[in-house]
Amino acid sequence: MATPATHAHVLSLYRSFLRSGKQFASYNFREYTLRRSRDAFRAHASETDPEKIAALIDKATKDLEVVKRQALISILYSSGDKLVIENSSAKPRVASIKTK
Repeated sequence: MATPATHAHVLSLYRSFLRSGKQFASYNFREYTLRRSRDAFRAHASETDPEKIAALIDKATKDLEVVKRQALISILYSSGDKLVIENSSAKPRVASIKTK
């Protein structure tokens, strides 16, 4: 069983993954990172071996640094164009017809 300190550290890593994943400029990379992070943490949620948990935490820490670095690069080289799906919350534009 994971100790409370380990549990808190894993939750902190999970939140950091989600925060870092939301920083991607590209919708596809952002959604992939969030989905992959959730899936990876859920897949190992029932792990009880302390050595395996420590190895998973080390791997997650390294992967988090990669995600942070890639998110920064994504922001630096973004074009600013958004996909249609990202603008779905905006009101649809209706052309106005001017009458004389």
